[in-house]
Amino acid sequence: MRAMVLEKVGPIDSNPLIEKEVPIPELNENEILIRIKTCGICRTDLHIIEGEIPTKKLPLIPGHQIVGVVEKVGDRVSIHKKGDRVGVTWLYWTCGTCKYCKRGLENLCEKALFTGYSVDGGYAEYIKVHERYAFNIPENYSDVEAAPLLCAGVIGYRAFSLCKLKERSKLGLYGFGSSAHIVLQIAKLFEHEVYVFTRSYEHQRLAEELGAVWVGSPKDRPNTKLDAAIIFAPAGWIVKEALRVLDKGGRLVLAGIYMSPIPQLEYELLYYEKEIKSVANCTRKDIIEFLRIASKAKLKIKTQTFKLSEANEALKMLKYKGLKASGVLVIG
Repeated sequence: MRAMVLEKVGPIDSNPLIEKEVPIPELNENEILIRIKTCGICRTDLHIIEGEIPTKKLPLIPGHQIVGVVEKVGDRVSIHKKGDRVGVTWLYWTCGTCKYCKRGLENLCEKALFTGYSVDGGYAEYIKVHERYAFNIPENYSDVEAAPLLCAGVIGYRAFSLCKLKERSKLGLYGFGSSAHIVLQIAKLFEHEVYVFTRSYEHQRLAEELGAVWVGSPKDRPNTKLDAAIIFAPAGWIVKEALRVLDKGGRLVLAGIYMSPIPQLEYELLYYEKEIKSVANCTRKDIIEFLRIASKAKLKIKTQTFKLSEANEALKMLKYKGLKASGVLVIG
């Protein structure tokens, strides 16, 4: 099968992903083989490729927003059958027995494996996965539209849930890429007001189109205090800016897997019982809940597509220019 393989971490400018022929994975009895149709492009992929996140496996096939069709099933598979359209997320496998799994926090599992990081991912024509970590895709989304749901959507949903918003609250979103444009729509479903902070004029216009009540840059301040805010941009300096616009008792959620250093904070920015909460991975419960919501509400998923062989170029665009929408590799 064709795959884009990372053999050595390095700057994306050096085109570290190499197109190669590699063996199709062989199944164990509880696994399914998926013929990949699309795979979303995530900033986490860039962090892994450039070594900003410590390497777990080399060589590695990145990618963790996978949509495809079940091609083959193991002898003991009972959930999925050949021909089913399924998705695979960042969460590839958990042990089910550690203290975190037993507490319903499998996203913190001590032995967890992650797609496109500790195991090979979706920048390829095939992937295998345990049947319990593949999920049926809502029928009202195309293969291209569905890919961003599986990380941008799921992680965004977990971040949104961790905000613990009451009815008709005010939510700020810092950075307006793949995840934030989905979260804005989820927040609107729950009748919250959304304030978007981004330096991109193009992204500001998209935020207004999707229903934001206010748009500005990360250093701007709306004329009201916010009940919660989510930072999607991997820039630590934004933390202080977000805390400045939070109301008393407000919660700030950091949604990235990587962030540049956070500057020293003045205590007054945290006073009045403000909170900072990070997001680490997702659970299968998050995935199922989010896909159920997505199925009922046709979210507007803005995408920009690339060929599998264009993965390096797509990631360069993500790093330097920002993609116009959620990046998706079209493979099948």
